[in-house]
Amino acid sequence: MRARYVQVEKARAPLELVTREVPEPGLGEVRVRVEACGVCHSDSVTVEGLFPFIRYPRVPGHEVVGKVDSVGEGVPQWKAGQRVGIGWYGGNCRRCEPCRRGDLVACQNPFIPGVTFDGGYADYVVAPAEALAAVPDSLKSVDAAPLLCAGITTFNALRNSGAKPPDTVAILGMGGLGHLGVQFAAKMGFNTVAIARGADKEKFAHELGARHYIDSTSSDVAAALQKLGGAKVILATVTDADAMSAALGGLGYAGEFVIVGVTAKPIQAAVTGMVLQRQSIHGWPSGTSIDSEDTLKFSEMTGVLPLIETYPLARAADAYDRMMSGKARFRVVLETGA
Repeated sequence: MRARYVQVEKARAPLELVTREVPEPGLGEVRVRVEACGVCHSDSVTVEGLFPFIRYPRVPGHEVVGKVDSVGEGVPQWKAGQRVGIGWYGGNCRRCEPCRRGDLVACQNPFIPGVTFDGGYADYVVAPAEALAAVPDSLKSVDAAPLLCAGITTFNALRNSGAKPPDTVAILGMGGLGHLGVQFAAKMGFNTVAIARGADKEKFAHELGARHYIDSTSSDVAAALQKLGGAKVILATVTDADAMSAALGGLGYAGEFVIVGVTAKPIQAAVTGMVLQRQSIHGWPSGTSIDSEDTLKFSEMTGVLPLIETYPLARAADAYDRMMSGKARFRVVLETGA
């Protein structure tokens, strides 16, 4: 059996649609018939060859939703026909220190869909059984896909922070990650503050559930947060180091600045205040497959959904370009037509 795959022949080569023989799942693996796959900025890792260990040709995609098509040996928990999702977490090595301590998502030798094995820009994907998460029936595949990366990252960062309702939680940025972060924070019961550029975004912020809005182009973000008593958590979803630095002063006592947006530039912090008020700065990765299940369940229960633009699989190159342009509102998703 042959099927469609969108691959990168080598680093910095264009995405191309090809047909390949569909592989059979091996021991401990599951084959999934893809219905939808999100197009994430992290896919540029594969397209641009940012990790030196990537073997080409490679099929990108780590926001995958579909139905189990075939199950390999040694997989008792999944059956053909079950609807599943696959996120950034594709398995772990079981031998590095984080794995041995049970922190699987911090594995130093991770398995990543679209990076270490072929991902979801395709009709089929074969993945380790441990990478799969059950998808609630009421969630559409195109809506569930972005929740497996942008969703789990913001949801997991917030629920693992020190914030408890009704603490003040600020979401820095309202893009692909931030528009989900605002929704999650509001549904979790936090006094939610949305921070973005421009007064025109205030109405949208309130529609997402934010109680307060700060326009970073006309306000001192740190001072505005301090007027609210200081933030217990600032979730930085932007990739602008200067915007992060400007918001840091808005932390309250024992506040946490949690970074999920990746920037190559360093951020600047006033150390004295952080020491005296026991504040901290740390990053947060996505989560494991069970964290994906929790994210999907919470989203279904509370109505948290991404705003998406959809493209057919055959236009994956256009979809990727749209995502990289930064103009998409707010997540781009491929549909296979399955």
